Amino acid sequence: MRDEFKAFMERELRKEDLLLSEKQIEQFFNYYQMIIEKNKVMNLTTITDMEDVIIKHFIDSLTLIRAEGNLKDQICSIIDVGTGAGFPGIPLKIAFPNLKITLLDSLNKRVKFLNEVIEELNLDFITAVHGRAEDFGRDSDYREKFDYCVSRAVANLSTLSEYCMPFVKIGGYFIPYKSGKLEEELTNGRGAVKRLGGQIENIVTFTLPNSDERSLVKIKKVNHISGKYPRKAGLPSKEPLK
Repeated sequence: MRDEFKAFMERELRKEDLLLSEKQIEQFFNYYQMIIEKNKVMNLTTITDMEDVIIKHFIDSLTLIRAEGNLKDQICSIIDVGTGAGFPGIPLKIAFPNLKITLLDSLNKRVKFLNEVIEELNLDFITAVHGRAEDFGRDSDYREKFDYCVSRAVANLSTLSEYCMPFVKIGGYFIPYKSGKLEEELTNGRGAVKRLGGQIENIVTFTLPNSDERSLVKIKKVNHISGKYPRKAGLPSKEPLK
């Protein structure tokens, strides 16, 4: 299994022009094993086939480089909102150890799992925190403190922007990972993005093997956000900004 994993992972990494060390590939393999084992007692992901995990979780997480270039030499801070089983934050940390990563999730047992992964893989400068984006986005320790905010959470662009834009510094970027056709979502979300201090700079669209169309929306933070955002828990999803 280890050799099969390594060969497939390296092949898919080459498609992204990424070359990782033996240690990094081993970290990905151990991460995969931990996900599969924990998934027996806790719903982390419906995707469990080895090749699907590699492509749809690990490689997909690393496609951030398609929007932001090579992250290898950057020392920057990233918060991953609604990280779930650790995507995209943990794959990014394994591939680019220089990044400073914060993983935010609202389910404490997922955060406990993430801390187990961090300890097992011996990862530095990465923390997992338990809480809601609506609350942490108002916390002075987190508000406008990050160079990047990323999220693969399933929510429309308006809602996700209200969750995520408060974390981004002026000049930084919010980059959501989106699947499927984006036209209607972009049309409905542009007003919210602007209201939340953002400006859509670029959209990178691509496909991965056996996957739907994927897009990375690169949103630059150009203005400070009004203190009334994010609104209280539940409102961003029930009443998306327009």
